[in-house]
Amino acid sequence: MTDPHPGESIAEAQARLAGEFQLFDDWMDRYQMLIDMGKALDVLPEGERSDALKVPGCQSQVWLKSEFDGARLTFRAASDAIITSGLIALLLQVYSGRTPREILDTPFTLAADIGLAAHLTPGRANGFANMVRRIRETAAAHA
Repeated sequence: MTDPHPGESIAEAQARLAGEFQLFDDWMDRYQMLIDMGKALDVLPEGERSDALKVPGCQSQVWLKSEFDGARLTFRAASDAIITSGLIALLLQVYSGRTPREILDTPFTLAADIGLAAHLTPGRANGFANMVRRIRETAAAHA
């Protein structure tokens, strides 16, 4: 996924996405926004989904692939569940196309900012945390 907002920092991306979610008072509408984001995800092709790319601890299957060009990390991902695909799409809008240092230096606040944790099942919340952890571990490996 390419950065849809060139020049935007991680903090700015989180603020923008929080603002978009806060346009909806009803969590059903927010879930629909996640579903729509998941449907628009540039999905990792079936042939690239290896066990090595699976994110452990996710309720559904999640594959996360990173590519490092020497300066920036780009992520592609897929899931077998529609809400989880939306969660991945959300994370890719925050993290894909960033430098490892920016990923490591910027706290992830979006989930708290939109109240996401309170509206996910414990299994899905754990999987979401594991996706963020995998992204940060990948950034640490390239920092």
